[in-house]
Amino acid sequence: MNVALFGSGNMARGIGIRMLAGGNRVTVLGRDGAAADELARELRSVVPGGVTAALTLPVLPDADVFVLAVPFEAARELVELHRDDLGGRILIDITNPVDFQTFDGLVVDPGDSAAETLARLAGPEVRVVKAFNTTFASTLIDGRVDGHPLDVFVASDDTAAGLTVAELVKNSGLTPVDAGPLRRARELEAFQFLHMTLQDRLGLSWSSALKILR
Repeated sequence: MNVALFGSGNMARGIGIRMLAGGNRVTVLGRDGAAADELARELRSVVPGGVTAALTLPVLPDADVFVLAVPFEAARELVELHRDDLGGRILIDITNPVDFQTFDGLVVDPGDSAAETLARLAGPEVRVVKAFNTTFASTLIDGRVDGHPLDVFVASDDTAAGLTVAELVKNSGLTPVDAGPLRRARELEAFQFLHMTLQDRLGLSWSSALKILR
């Protein structure tokens, strides 16, 4: 599939590597053209020929799937700006709406989530899927922690879109976990916030993963 990444930071890098590992083609999108070009060059060094282009926003490619690999507030701005261009497309929200000033809570109201907020902004024509919000960038490079493939929790109100993202996850060497409807993003975002607060407390160095075993 053709996968477009909003963003050129560490999460875009990690997800881009996983998408390339799954045989997909990747386009990097960013406001900073130089940063987008740099990430595209880095990804090309991993899988030659897998990166189609690096584009400077607001130009959008004709991609099957768009990934919001940016912080929540930036994701809001992008969705508001491009909602008409994203109609019918799958939009993966990876954000965690953490209050980074206090690092002591989320910036969305109780009973809401970043994913649901973005879905409301996008409108019913955009097929929003929550995924990759519980994975850290460093763990996506290899796709494994302690020998276990990463779990990627997938939540969506669009069954077909959720299945498509699950297939992308599986083909990239990770394990998709069907978390249910989009409102499950509330728990996924809160769970990852707890996971983030444990990094310094437990000395995990952002190299841990949430995993369901049985």
